[in-house]
Amino acid sequence: MARFAVELVYGDNEGERLAVRPAHREYLATLVERGVLLVSGPWADQTGALLVYEAADEDELRKILADDPYTAAGVVAETRVHEWQTLMGVWA
Repeated sequence: MARFAVELVYGDNEGERLAVRPAHREYLATLVERGVLLVSGPWADQTGALLVYEAADEDELRKILADDPYTAAGVVAETRVHEWQTLMGVWA
């Protein structure tokens, strides 16, 4: 399994994002239950979020991201994906 740090940059359509947020969070909860999503949360300034996933590879991760209700709603302006090699800490 590979670990990925994903940064979401929210678009300017805050009202639309807030409307779809309950479905987005429900989807993320299913990923937590499956052990796919390790942690997630928005930046304090509400301009985006950081999520850490475990997936077989980047192709699987891209499918997970495509299935997120935020993707279908078009409320994310940019998605930055980085495969992350954890070295130290409780996740290492």
